[in-house]
Amino acid sequence: MLHLGLVTYNLAKDWDLETLIARCAEAGFEGVELRTTHAHGVEPTLGAEARGAVRARFAQGPVRLVGIGTTCEYHALDPAVVEANVAATCAAIDLAADLGCPGVKVRPNGHQEARGVPRAATLEQIGLALRRCGGHAQARGVQVRLEMHGSVAGAADIERILEACDHPAVAVCWNCNAVDVRGGSVAADFARMRGRIGLVHIQELWSPAYPWAELFGLLRDSGYEGFCLAEIPPSPDPVRLLRYYRALFDRLAGPA
Repeated sequence: MLHLGLVTYNLAKDWDLETLIARCAEAGFEGVELRTTHAHGVEPTLGAEARGAVRARFAQGPVRLVGIGTTCEYHALDPAVVEANVAATCAAIDLAADLGCPGVKVRPNGHQEARGVPRAATLEQIGLALRRCGGHAQARGVQVRLEMHGSVAGAADIERILEACDHPAVAVCWNCNAVDVRGGSVAADFARMRGRIGLVHIQELWSPAYPWAELFGLLRDSGYEGFCLAEIPPSPDPVRLLRYYRALFDRLAGPA
C-alpha cells in the first residue's frame, strides 16, 4: 500500500503547524515532510520543551511526521563548507530523533567538472560525507534520504554516490525528474534504485510527461509501502486542490 503525504515546499510553506496538520487531515493526506525555513517553525534550533510539544501534536492526530526536509549538500570545493553541511545534517537527524520522525532528506546538488574536478571524484566526496551522516543517523534510529536532485539527479550518478557511501542508514528519495524517463518509461532507472528507495516525492499527477501509473506499479511490485509526498505549487484554494490530488493519486496508485 502506498501512502500519500505533502512536502511543505512549497504549497504549504506559509502555513503554521496547526494549519498544516488541519488541512492535511481535512484533505485525507496521511503525512508531511517539514522543509526547513518554512512557517511551521520546526527547526533544529528548537529546545527540548518545544520538541516535545511538536512530537505530542503529531501523536494526537491522523497526520504523521514523515520527514525533515533539509537543503544539506556535500559537493563544495571548500572542505569547511562540506563540514558545515555534515554538521547541519547531524543536527537535523537529532531533531528528527527527538520528534519521533523516521527520516531526514538531504540532496546532492551538483558537481565540479567546470572547475577541473572529475565528476567521479565529486560523487565519491558526496558519498563519503553521507557515510558519516549515516553513522550518526543509525545511532539515532533515523534514515538519511538522498534526494535525486540537481545536476547529478540521474540514477547512474546516484548509484555511484551510494556505492561510495555504502551505509545501511542511507536511502534514496526518488524525485520524479524528467531525466528518469527513457522512451516514455522509468523502468530502467528505477531498476538501479530498486530496494534503495526510502521516500518518494511526486509532482503534477495530471502531466502525461511522466509515467505516473508505471511508477506506482513499480513501487508496489518492489515492495515499497512508504510515502509518496506531493511537492506542488501554491494555490488560492489549497484544500480543494489537495482533495483533487488525493482522488487522482488514488486512481493512479491504487491496486492494478
